[in-house]
Amino acid sequence: MSSNQPRLSIGLPVYNGEKFLREALDSLLAQTFEDFELIISDNASTDKTEEICRAYANKDRRIRYYRNQHNIGCACNFNRVFELASGEYFKWAAYDDLHAPDFISKCVEVLDRDPSIILCHTQVYFIDEQGKFLQNYDIKLKTDALKPHDRFHELLAKHLCYQCYGVIRASVLKKIPPMGGYGNADGILLSRLGLLGRFYEIPEYLFFARSHPQQSMSIFFPNYLLVANNNQAYSLSELPDFYGYTVWFDSAKQGKILFPHWRILWEYFLSIWCSPISLYERLCCHRSLQQKLKGTEYLLLKDLFKVLPKPALFWQNASFLEKNITL
Repeated sequence: MSSNQPRLSIGLPVYNGEKFLREALDSLLAQTFEDFELIISDNASTDKTEEICRAYANKDRRIRYYRNQHNIGCACNFNRVFELASGEYFKWAAYDDLHAPDFISKCVEVLDRDPSIILCHTQVYFIDEQGKFLQNYDIKLKTDALKPHDRFHELLAKHLCYQCYGVIRASVLKKIPPMGGYGNADGILLSRLGLLGRFYEIPEYLFFARSHPQQSMSIFFPNYLLVANNNQAYSLSELPDFYGYTVWFDSAKQGKILFPHWRILWEYFLSIWCSPISLYERLCCHRSLQQKLKGTEYLLLKDLFKVLPKPALFWQNASFLEKNITL
């Protein structure tokens, strides 16, 4: 590794983040672990995001600022900051969340100590727009299990994917497909990582997830704070809007005909069959998939009924569907 190459790359994708961006950047620049680069990819923001980022980049040589000529969608922007990274470890950061000063140092210490750990994160609590404490995030998953199919089983449970904001071994992250432009793309990414190695959660609240009306979860999953403190099965009224999430992850799908729940199911199948695990482990993963998704089969029918309300309309619009259909 070159002496000029940082040990850690932090990727911060942002779009119109002026309200919370300064606090998020200050939180990262105040880390006790200093051997990092901070890569910002501005998704063609129309507010003061560019002005803020350029001012910070001029003050700290660790910051690299990039601006997209047009909005490429959330998933592509998340992938872009990783493509630009050069560190041994990688961490995504959001423009609105905050970190305790020792968040990175403690995560890196775990990864340095134990090669079997591929992702290290900490406990989470929620803050409001003013940065005041709201509640703890108490969903616990046994993602440190030794067997890959046990980790996969755990990651199928209801959770909010905050492990994505932990510190990850870049070499392992490169082994899986980039984040996809579909609903639950972050959950699929975590399931694929989980099949490759163990996660470790530091038992300290060092990550502070901000809750505010402009974030995607507030828009597409408005009850997420109500279900963030248990690990029971979803009720039908608590499911996210995966139609909306699909467009948020990939803005090119706006106005297209979508089958978001079929796509999620397909991506889980791909995760199982493209991972370097044994046949027995694959079968265990399929059993977990059947168990965890039981009772939500109606969502697959919902996808179809949403597109095909009447058989006659399907045949009348076959050519339209052929041109516009997408997963």
